[in-house]
Amino acid sequence: MSRTLGPVSPAIKYTLARIGLFLAVLLALWPIDMNVLLKLMIAILASAGLAFFLLRRWRDQVAGTLAGAVHRRRAERDRLRSALAGEDDRPRDEGIDGPQ
Repeated sequence: MSRTLGPVSPAIKYTLARIGLFLAVLLALWPIDMNVLLKLMIAILASAGLAFFLLRRWRDQVAGTLAGAVHRRRAERDRLRSALAGEDDRPRDEGIDGPQ
């Protein structure tokens, strides 16, 4: 039986790409004779710089996803506040289950 995963979240793709880029730079630096901590610092800085250019599309997708979530939460918060203040659009006698 074959199971397929649904679409992968842009945040997960971006995070895994950043980790992969870091590991690729670290592996490229590994044969060089220098302190391990210095290799790690160089790998972090180099992978951050490369990710800025190479992963721009995925970073923009993550930003768009987050902006959409913020917009939905803000709209839901405003709807709930207006409902609590008694300003919602439904007549008062409908209740939760709708008209009776």
